[in-house]
Amino acid sequence: MNRMTHVVSGRYAPPVPARELTVRSADGARLHVEVHGADGAPPVVLAHGWTCSTAFWAAQIRDLAADHRVIVYDQRGHGRSPVSAACSTAALADDLEAVLAATLAPGEKAVVAGHSMGGMTVMAAAQRPGFRERTAAVLLCSTGSSDLVAESLVVPLRAGRVRTWLTARVLGSRLPLGPVTPVSRRVLKYGTMGAGAAPDTVEACARIVHACPRDARHAWSRVLKTLDLDSGVRELTVPTAVVVGTADRLTPPVHARALVAALPHCVGSTELPGIGHMTPMEAPELVTGKIRELATLYTTAADARIEESA
Repeated sequence: MNRMTHVVSGRYAPPVPARELTVRSADGARLHVEVHGADGAPPVVLAHGWTCSTAFWAAQIRDLAADHRVIVYDQRGHGRSPVSAACSTAALADDLEAVLAATLAPGEKAVVAGHSMGGMTVMAAAQRPGFRERTAAVLLCSTGSSDLVAESLVVPLRAGRVRTWLTARVLGSRLPLGPVTPVSRRVLKYGTMGAGAAPDTVEACARIVHACPRDARHAWSRVLKTLDLDSGVRELTVPTAVVVGTADRLTPPVHARALVAALPHCVGSTELPGIGHMTPMEAPELVTGKIRELATLYTTAADARIEESA
């Protein structure tokens, strides 16, 4: 069943895909996948974050599909991918490997961009042969590898046990989010965006987040609470760029700086003044530009080497 709700006009309205497919993960979980753009164009794979869906990447899809093949998928339990009993970082890695295998031609490599939990998906898959064989470069947006609850700034208290305890309860709440209202938009903006986020950005993001099933939201919050992917960061050997907003309360810049320090092949770090957690929606042109830059530098070169060796 299509649970997705989203805006239907403006820059955040999801484009119509060239094709859609269902990919089976290692445990049989079904993943909704969309392909935008022309076959044979340099491939880009976009992995969204917790409580989001393919609609989250609308601005990137619309821009990049003009000259790239853009592959997006709903994480299990999100969008049009059914809720699965298996919620773990290993499952995230399985899913990404399955999507790459199903959508890329033999020898083809993609730029993989992950936002928040999507970035964690990339880190979880870093050691997997299927990921390494099919990934040319990575963009990590607004993400972290460990200590997510302890470092979160959503609860405006001094760091310590009380703040960590309260943050865990807030992020892991089973309460339904309910309809999108003026109050819920203000709450979402406070927790996930910078103060200058435009009303249409807040509206589009709220519709996506509020559409996430409560059970999936809660199940994945438990995974994020105990997340430890530090070893995955050290195994992420492909060229990797990092983007974070200085006003990010969910994964504040301390995480991005730790990633930059630990990555074996970091090719750039960008901190966006006044931008919150939802960087691809709050700063779409910049995030799209970073993806395009990586694709130009690494994907095209990889395709050229394939052609030369053929």
